Amino acid sequence: MIKRNFLACTALALAAFATGTAQAQTTALKFQLDWRFEGPSALFLTTAAKGYFKDAKLDVTIDAGNGSGGTVTRVASGAYDMGLADLAALMEFHANNPDAPNKPIAVMMVYNDTPASVMALKKSGIKTPADLSGKKLGAPVFDAGRRAFPIFAKANAVTGVQWTAMDPPLRETMLVRGDVDAITGFTFTSLLNLEARGVKADDVVVMPYPDFGVKLYGNAIIVSPKLLKDNPAAVKAFLLAFTKGTKDVLANPAAAIADVKARDGIINVELETRRLKLAIDTVINSPNARAEGFGQVSAPRMALMASQVSDAFNTKTRINADTVWNGSFLPSKAELAILPKK
Repeated sequence: MIKRNFLACTALALAAFATGTAQAQTTALKFQLDWRFEGPSALFLTTAAKGYFKDAKLDVTIDAGNGSGGTVTRVASGAYDMGLADLAALMEFHANNPDAPNKPIAVMMVYNDTPASVMALKKSGIKTPADLSGKKLGAPVFDAGRRAFPIFAKANAVTGVQWTAMDPPLRETMLVRGDVDAITGFTFTSLLNLEARGVKADDVVVMPYPDFGVKLYGNAIIVSPKLLKDNPAAVKAFLLAFTKGTKDVLANPAAAIADVKARDGIINVELETRRLKLAIDTVINSPNARAEGFGQVSAPRMALMASQVSDAFNTKTRINADTVWNGSFLPSKAELAILPKK
């Protein structure tokens, strides 16, 4: 009996040790999105809901954001380990803070093309970029499309634009009221917001930046250099799990919205499903993404963007693309081959 009890206690002790070891091997990561819990956030929320992060021994906390600039700053401060942010905002941070000790680094491209566009109502008479010259445009001061507008303007010979600033919730309202002639914003955000304000999609002129000579990348997964140094395996595991989750979202966007609804119960399911599908079609499974490969970038295109952002944002120092991007943590090309053929 004593021997049996001893063996039982030993087994329990070993099981407890094994459980403790397994728990010790789990890495906790704080991740911040670029914006609220909307359709495109399903890429991360579905990955978590399906247990892909957990299977990779990661305990990932996903929080909503309030703009790419804020996400970059919070990862730089150490408040978050990783995030999703516009690559141009990351480049600007690097160039304007050359001596910052903890500059985040982009490790995976999510939006291969910038989602930014110029939108106007057809009744305004604006049909092409040339019609924007001398007009009044509106957008929040931190809007990615507004920040990059000088690149769009140079590519399309647009001059004399006057800007009106507003808070994000007022952007589409001011366009509908006629307070501004056109707005800049992410296509899958502003177009659907205009519809929510009673404007038919057919009555909106949309000029996506990628269709008018602006070859900027959009949002990328960014990481703290401390995490890259201390736990590169966790970064690789995160990116592989995210790739698996994204593949599921691409296969069934409608189902993925349930995971967004679980995080924000007041979302409009139909609207956010459309937003996710629009994001997939325009910036995630775009022709450029299929040509370069999901998650990956083209070095010449990255260098061109660094030069254009340096000029458009009037940064303190020139941007070095090599210090902003590190693709060595990506899954293999075979694992990244998740984009459905058009």
